[in-house]
Amino acid sequence: MSPLNTVEILLAEDSQHDAELAIRALKKHNMANNLVHVKDGEEALDFIFGRGKYEANKGNLHYPKVILLDIQMPKVNGIEVLQQLKGNPLTHNIPVVILTSSKEHPDVRLCYELGANSYIVKPVNFEGFAEAIRNLGFYWLLLNQPPD
Repeated sequence: MSPLNTVEILLAEDSQHDAELAIRALKKHNMANNLVHVKDGEEALDFIFGRGKYEANKGNLHYPKVILLDIQMPKVNGIEVLQQLKGNPLTHNIPVVILTSSKEHPDVRLCYELGANSYIVKPVNFEGFAEAIRNLGFYWLLLNQPPD
């Protein structure tokens, strides 16, 4: 796991297979050096807010440049994570990209209403998934200019 003060990408994904594909695609293009992978929404919130196993870092929190967030996760789902992130003045500016298999229009609409910066449906084949992840990393890590 990367030191918390250098994290660029927080990947919140409960599927080990999808997480490995995303990490492999980002590594291939040298964009996974500062990545933390969490396996559920509760761990994502703990990481961001310095709780639970991340409590020791609470006084020295550094937020990621982008959060890649799955919707269907155990403990706390991605929509609840998004709601908490965008509802908090300390974290509302962190770009959140919903990366999910759900094409349901209510999910898309709700995520944007809650402040998601992007909503991407995971391609089913590896090449499409790898390309989508590469483009996400390139845009959010290299092109996007975040607020101060």
